[in-house]
Amino acid sequence: MDPRGPLLIEGPVEVVLADGRTVRSDRFLVAVCTCRRSRAYPWCDTSHRRRSRPPSRRAAAGPGGGEEPQPGAGAEEAG
Repeated sequence: MDPRGPLLIEGPVEVVLADGRTVRSDRFLVAVCTCRRSRAYPWCDTSHRRRSRPPSRRAAAGPGGGEEPQPGAGAEEAG
């Protein structure tokens, strides 16, 4: 069993939920959710795969892409 994924069971399968209801799947192979993120709980809908992307360097640095202006850069010299 992979702790990051579903429990695969040869079907058909009946699962008794915490509230006493029984749900059934007639598939020949059933993926039972172990992460509890599934919208189709107790069946896996691959919600365990969804992750947010880490921020890119540019996004993490804020406006300007992380480059700091150099003193005097962009300023015209009077002279």
